[in-house]
Amino acid sequence: MITPKTLKLSLKSLKDFARKRLADETLIELDERDECPLEIVRHMCSPDQLGIQLLFIPEDFGGMGGGSFDVYRVCEEMARIDLGVATAVLATFLGSDPITVGATPEQKKFWLSRIANEGILFAYGATEPEAGSDLGALKSTAERVLEDGKVVGYRINGSKQWISNGGIADAYTVLASTPAGPSWFIVEKGAKGFTHDEPENKHGIRLSNTAALAFNDVYVDAGRLIGGVEGQGLNQAQAVFGYTRLMVAAFGLGAGWAALDRVIPYSTKRIQAGAPLSEKQGYTHKLIVPYVARLEASRAYIEETAQRIDAGEGSLNTEGAIAKYMATEAGNQAADAGIQALGGYGYTHEFMVEKISRDVRITTIYEGTSEIMEMTISRDRWQLHLKTRGQYYHEQARALEALHAGHPEVGADTAALALHALAEVIEKARLARLTRYQHILLRLGELIAFAESAACLCRRAVAAAEGKLHEKADRRFDAPALAALSRIFAREAALKVGEEGLRWVCGAGGVAAADLATFENAIGLPAIHRAQAGTIADMDYICDGLYNRAARPVAQAA
Repeated sequence: MITPKTLKLSLKSLKDFARKRLADETLIELDERDECPLEIVRHMCSPDQLGIQLLFIPEDFGGMGGGSFDVYRVCEEMARIDLGVATAVLATFLGSDPITVGATPEQKKFWLSRIANEGILFAYGATEPEAGSDLGALKSTAERVLEDGKVVGYRINGSKQWISNGGIADAYTVLASTPAGPSWFIVEKGAKGFTHDEPENKHGIRLSNTAALAFNDVYVDAGRLIGGVEGQGLNQAQAVFGYTRLMVAAFGLGAGWAALDRVIPYSTKRIQAGAPLSEKQGYTHKLIVPYVARLEASRAYIEETAQRIDAGEGSLNTEGAIAKYMATEAGNQAADAGIQALGGYGYTHEFMVEKISRDVRITTIYEGTSEIMEMTISRDRWQLHLKTRGQYYHEQARALEALHAGHPEVGADTAALALHALAEVIEKARLARLTRYQHILLRLGELIAFAESAACLCRRAVAAAEGKLHEKADRRFDAPALAALSRIFAREAALKVGEEGLRWVCGAGGVAAADLATFENAIGLPAIHRAQAGTIADMDYICDGLYNRAARPVAQAA
């Protein structure tokens, strides 16, 4: 188990390494050359050097046995440095996940120990040219090889697309269909009949190696079937979705902050109309503060989910989907706003924010697109709505109202409005059978993610106020600042659920014109509008903190 002190030292070592080996100028040059710095990646994953891979390996196999919380903190820091390099490192952990969750004890000992002791690189071979993220549409096959009626091996045929580390890995976990169903196999580089294409010429994360794989009668012995039992592949993949999506969520979070951390100091030096941009609300309140709030709402959801996974609550696939959706969308938006904030400079290759913007875009695509996340979220929470006869989110809202009674400063009452509205929107969608429209399901997924993240940020703000934040939690913002961010985001979430929920229910014909006013009251739209009071003052307060100015007092809502 990793202690807070050990985690802190690991993060410091990562930062120190980046300062020495991965300065902005170096990263930009590598990006221009479309080059994966393999020597640096191997250095980071070497037990004799940085040894990042040890964080992910259980102690029984020579690793440090890091939990989800540790992984989130390290992944965020890696993304702050460079998402391409972070992806190359992550690919090994992703590639070894089927082994970690599904392998036999002997397979785990052999392969996980090699990752820990030798620093070998893995790749995760699941995605196919015509299947994308749909693992159920698998076309690669693994034909049994029999001797005396016994399975002694398999011949793999097929292709894989968009494989991180595809051209540089030492070993690959490959998903292929056996007679009993999809199964994972371990294929080593150099295997006869196994080839990879040249690296893809990508829009971003150009410091990672991404290549297509081809398998032409590639033979592996039966001992390379992960778990030793056919047909377990999809279960093994799904067992870690919550965990792996949390890692990608941390990538979005880190990249978003990497952009803002370059924009904020720039705005103190850029003079426009006689004053720094940092003193102009048209700049700070449009291009910085909203994204700070969204990133910190995402962090709250990531931390809460990581804590729950570490506590043994299961894989939490839906929560992982919400964390990934919120953090990667927020990171992508923050980086895009960063380009706007830098003006013409932001649009040039010599400024890192342009590169960050190209890099972070992939986080909304790989490990499940944002649209798949929306569908995952919507389907799961729809079932909870049905099982509780429409009370699931009303109950969550009542819990927030109780929280508001003890801590009125965090905006829990406003977040409760979002959850009450969400319950009513989902119920109206049920009554009018609106989920027959796929777009409605996707939009419900978005509204659910925002409302739940607002609730999470309220809880995090309360924990900070009570001195009960997780011992490994990020502490960039103090309790009053977290409370202000929570109020800002709760208002945004409530407005989004109320107004967009109304839009889509009406747009799909779920409310007659004569019943519109009744529905507006049912979702609490007037109360949501009233709750917007104080927004500018809270944004001013956050700006003062970001720029280390004397904070103006903020009037709290009653």
